[in-house]
Amino acid sequence: MEALAILPCGRRKIWDKNPAVGGVKAADAYIGVLHRLCRQYASLYVGEWAVISGKHGLLLPDDIIPENYDVTFGQKHPDVISIAQLKQQVIDKQLDQFPNIIALTGKKYQPIIKQVFTTQEIQYPLLGTKGIGKMQQLLKHSIEQGQPLHKQ
Repeated sequence: MEALAILPCGRRKIWDKNPAVGGVKAADAYIGVLHRLCRQYASLYVGEWAVISGKHGLLLPDDIIPENYDVTFGQKHPDVISIAQLKQQVIDKQLDQFPNIIALTGKKYQPIIKQVFTTQEIQYPLLGTKGIGKMQQLLKHSIEQGQPLHKQ
């Protein structure tokens, strides 16, 4: 357990295609292009991954998401998960066992991730890109060329 990739959840979810699907695993819930590219990158270069969600917090691939939602960090919404709850999830899900965090997110998530993963080294290989399109382009190039964006 050397590194854990943190993936953004994304707005597009399985319920957008099939509203009656019911609860699904986190691995099956998010269907947006950025999320899929982050998953490919994580599978290729990191191995273990978790999704960070404004409502559900840190989701492992087999964690069940009961239904569709539209809650994100920064919203004044009662369902936004707190930093304290995220820190507890790190302990409960034993994510503190990973010495390295590879955050495949933009700058919006950086302050949250820094507050939650306080003892690990954190890399943000997509930080500094201008927009989701550039993130997708960088990830796709990395996957196709076999060259990781983070230091290993």
